[in-house]
Amino acid sequence: MENIHLIAVGGSIMHNLALALHRRGAHVTGSDDEIFEPARARLAAAGLLPPSEGWDAARITPDLSAVIVGMHARPDNPELARAQELGLKIYSFPEYIYEASKDKQRVVIGGSHGKTSITALILHVLRFHGRKFDYAVGAQLAGFDLMVQLTDDAPIIIIEGDEYLSSPIDRRPKFHLYQHHIGVISGISWDHINVFPTEEIYREQFEIFARQTPKAGVLIYDRDDEQTQLVAVPTSPDVRYVGYGPHENIIRDGQTFLVTKKDEEVPIQIFGEHNLRNISAAKEVCKQLGIKGKDFYKAVATFKGAARRLELVQAGATSVVYKDFAHAPSKLRATARALKQQFPARRLVACLELHTFSSLNPAFLPQYAHCFDAPDVAVVYFNPHVLEHKRLPPLAPEQVAAAFARPDLRVFTDSRALAAFLHEQQWANANLLLMTSGTFDGLDLPALAAEVVG
Repeated sequence: MENIHLIAVGGSIMHNLALALHRRGAHVTGSDDEIFEPARARLAAAGLLPPSEGWDAARITPDLSAVIVGMHARPDNPELARAQELGLKIYSFPEYIYEASKDKQRVVIGGSHGKTSITALILHVLRFHGRKFDYAVGAQLAGFDLMVQLTDDAPIIIIEGDEYLSSPIDRRPKFHLYQHHIGVISGISWDHINVFPTEEIYREQFEIFARQTPKAGVLIYDRDDEQTQLVAVPTSPDVRYVGYGPHENIIRDGQTFLVTKKDEEVPIQIFGEHNLRNISAAKEVCKQLGIKGKDFYKAVATFKGAARRLELVQAGATSVVYKDFAHAPSKLRATARALKQQFPARRLVACLELHTFSSLNPAFLPQYAHCFDAPDVAVVYFNPHVLEHKRLPPLAPEQVAAAFARPDLRVFTDSRALAAFLHEQQWANANLLLMTSGTFDGLDLPALAAEVVG
């Protein structure tokens, strides 16, 4: 039996890995200095919740088969130091996923945007058709109780390939370590400025990923993305390069239909050009895995979307409320355009919370220029205390408005003032879009959504 200890087990993906290993039959222990919900309850239900919070080198014993260290741990973590002293096998999350899937066909979905949605689409199609597969995805998906699954008999694994760092002692991007057979680059838009200080350094990580495609491997890429074109150029005669664009479609009465090569119309439950591109990427991957076109469409018609990705909160006769995880410029532009194009006759009020390190960094803010032009009313919110927590310099609302290059942009730094502004809006024949990786500091979304839809 494997005896595995996870340092920083409370993380989103790390606690899911702990649960997956436990389900596979391993003896699992873990530690963390803070464990929040839902990780705390889920670990407790499986009997894996550490007896106390904090680090203790005594937990690291010579009989451990492996130690897996999460990004939340520091390089000088005492448990990590003890594992190094004992010469134990130490893995980052991506290293361990590769180790557990060395004998499987590995599909890795990379890109600055769309990774979760493309991965979710592929998993949905495979499950719809009863295929055996393992997976590792960065979000909780509807119908999947874990974000990680590792089994002995699945012949393939589908991995969402994050470009962020692997661990506190391994500065390589995660998606470099999976060693894909089938790779996807959904688009490249500079992000993670704290790790990749220039656009060129960031793009280079995708160049490395593209070059890692092995002989007889496949690289699937967005053929219309300028940055992706720079890294996905065919450089090996032994690799198959497949470019894709948005799936052919029509919109009728707020409903999107895919148009197949046989001119058949397939109604789908998601919309927007970015999602039509995600569908094309997923279709190309599924084709490589032996899923025929008609079977793909049958499955995709039942796909409701990935959680927190352009997710419907509430719908009424003349209004809808959506929320989205979008925060990077490319995601912001795509999501706002999608909702405006889906309901062109309705007024769109869109609110963005600047919450990540990159989005609040004055050096990165100019990347948002004209990304928020689609909404009729554009609102940006940020909490000055978050800037202090991230050790960033103060931001003036005027700086933010100038960066977005939209003179009528409304900028709020008080969540109560933001809520009051939204309550004052006229919601007849109008839609609301809320975009954040945070919570707008406790905005009562259900109450607001009920007011919007009447």
